[in-house]
Amino acid sequence: MELPEWANVMYDVIVFVGMTFVYIIESILLTFIPRNYRAKSMKGDIALITGGAGGIGSLIAKKLAKLGAYVVIWDINKTGMESTVRAIRENGGKCCCYYCDITNKEEVYKAAKTVEIEVGSVTLLINNAGYVYGKTLMDLPDDEIERTYRVNILSHYWTTKAFMKEMMKNNHGHIVTVASVAGLLGTYKCTDYSATKFAAIGYHESLFSELRADGYNGIHTTLVCPAYINTDMFVGVTPRIPMLEPEHVAEEVVSGILVNQAVIVLPKTTRFLLPLKYLLPAKSCWALMYNILRGPQSMMTMKEKEEKQILKNNNNFGIISNSAYAQ
Repeated sequence: MELPEWANVMYDVIVFVGMTFVYIIESILLTFIPRNYRAKSMKGDIALITGGAGGIGSLIAKKLAKLGAYVVIWDINKTGMESTVRAIRENGGKCCCYYCDITNKEEVYKAAKTVEIEVGSVTLLINNAGYVYGKTLMDLPDDEIERTYRVNILSHYWTTKAFMKEMMKNNHGHIVTVASVAGLLGTYKCTDYSATKFAAIGYHESLFSELRADGYNGIHTTLVCPAYINTDMFVGVTPRIPMLEPEHVAEEVVSGILVNQAVIVLPKTTRFLLPLKYLLPAKSCWALMYNILRGPQSMMTMKEKEEKQILKNNNNFGIISNSAYAQ
């Protein structure tokens, strides 16, 4: 006998409530178990980090290498890459780097094949590279809008497609998307940057859905949404909530990877503020943003990049955020 649709819905709701209860209990219990007892081993893994020449990308690379992973860095900042590789090797780690402009999909696919041949199959992909120009909409040059989209979101398609096929063959891997709190809440001088970070979050969540629905439970995903980080990316910005230190962000990202954490929002208190965006009246949300958090005012003091940093595309400047594409 076939049950009516309402009965099927009720059954699904009951199952959902039961699963939610179990998962909440599981989460509570896990909070009492130190992460180092739950962490997976990185030995034998090949981790590729975009924008790894400096900033949190470089710090993440060093921490992963220390844990035994073979680290591969992609960037357009040759000097920064070589410095990071040298530092890792001096500490006994394994690391190599490749010049790769991630905005060029053909270059990405070519570099990916080279990595496959020379190093092996990538099992941990960290899409870390980011770019911000920092102007209001009417002052944003069209080419800078396009560049922001190419770096912050379109490149994720090329890198993921390049490496995920092998992960799917083995049903083993990990994909990390470094987005931003600006992808959860738009702010001043970020019509391009926030839009790409919103897109990165949507992309990541959809990718997670595809992997789970198709049975690839061995491929984990981690979404990282930090607030302002104290690097060269947002020089001059004066947020009311203190800036995050790069070392702290890198440590949280690596710790999250080791326990397959699905979402990392920094600072952690931000999680409690975000629901207010949907619960409060629109005018109250603006009052919270402008009068309490002072988000727009903090971005008004952002320093402009020097022209040579924006336009010159060579070893040391390229498309500068923190260090080339690094965040």
